Amino acid sequence: MTTESVAINVLIMGAAGRDFHNFNCCYRNDPRYCVVAFTATQIPNIEDRIYPAELAGRYYPKGIPIHAEEELEELIARHDVDLVVFSYSDVPHEYVMHMGARVNAAGANFQMIGSEPTMLRSKKPVVAVCAVRTGCGKSQTTRKVAEVLKSMGKKVAVVRHPMPYGDLTRQACQRFAELADMDRHECTIEEREEYELHLANGNLLFAGIDYHQILAAAEQEADVILWDGGNNDLPFFKPDLHITVADPHRSGHELRYYPGETNFRMADLILINKVNTAKAEDIATVEANARTCNPRAKLVRADSAIRCENSGQIKGKRVLVVEDGPTLTHGEMRYGAAHVAARQFGAAAIVDPRPFAAGSIKGVYQKYGHLTDILPAMGYGRQQIADLEASVNATPCDLVLIGTPIDLGRLIKINKPSLRVGYELDGGGSKAIEDALRSHPRLQ
Repeated sequence: MTTESVAINVLIMGAAGRDFHNFNCCYRNDPRYCVVAFTATQIPNIEDRIYPAELAGRYYPKGIPIHAEEELEELIARHDVDLVVFSYSDVPHEYVMHMGARVNAAGANFQMIGSEPTMLRSKKPVVAVCAVRTGCGKSQTTRKVAEVLKSMGKKVAVVRHPMPYGDLTRQACQRFAELADMDRHECTIEEREEYELHLANGNLLFAGIDYHQILAAAEQEADVILWDGGNNDLPFFKPDLHITVADPHRSGHELRYYPGETNFRMADLILINKVNTAKAEDIATVEANARTCNPRAKLVRADSAIRCENSGQIKGKRVLVVEDGPTLTHGEMRYGAAHVAARQFGAAAIVDPRPFAAGSIKGVYQKYGHLTDILPAMGYGRQQIADLEASVNATPCDLVLIGTPIDLGRLIKINKPSLRVGYELDGGGSKAIEDALRSHPRLQ
């Protein structure tokens, strides 16, 4: 920071996403603040980098350093930090306050920024799809919304929550129109899991870091902006219709995780997904919490329907289940679509892959102890993708069931038969979303 008039030293705690957006919205051009550092967690290999000067603005000619969150107290002392801003998602409320206690004990103030200062206003109508936890079914809901909007004759630009884990300068504003664009942008497996089906469905998609640039670019090409949220974070754009997806398989989490509860309370429409595989009492719990916390919201139920071609091949087989990584890790789910398909279609056994985990995949199991008979499709870099391939190929089984949304065979070579398992929004919730879109005055 070059100005000498700064009164407040700020440190932003993040995970390469919301943290950068909060900086861009609230601090980048304000000389009253000096952001001395970001801290990073949740995602491997994102610390020890620089938020580049090209994105940080005129007050930060050297950029802003990114440190590991473990250095929090030392950074507060070294930089005489006045304010620490918590800026990442899908963590228990208790965890947030533990971070607050660490910050307060180190002598700084602790803050979570509200929704209004960081929701950009669009000239075009905005539909936002968010959730109370990672893995509730945002992606299938977003695809349904895009399908309906296109059937209404609207040009849609899907804008995806950030996942900038590579060269930050090159990732400021990314446009994806075809599958080859994912290779051009060197996307991680996590990015591909969110982008691939949109692109396969013909949806134009934007992502990156600077959502002021991204929104301007999307507005040039679309009639409607469709916000596709990440984890359980809040929308980056002010929505005209805010849909929040809840998961009865984790009933009660809608009131226990940050900032998912905020989405639950802000929503215009709360979609309780996966009711076809959930217990009636858990569905009732989510509905009761919705009526108490957000009685104005329209409350609907939806099925998450399993799709698997050649499902007859599963019966009697010993299967390895590979699932969407963030749903299992950040989302704390113990199973996903492929696990459900294995049981539904009569697999003889689901093989435990943990003894055969290679390299960094071993570390994933050590960090996330709730994972047992499932393999998360982790791939934040070339080496981790290689470790995932080695783990799959070393696990003895008859068949690999792939529950991640991407065609994993495009990235790794699998040495045994495999089947892809998908899931789509179904049931009454699908019709309720269509009705909400077709009746919304800004979408006419």
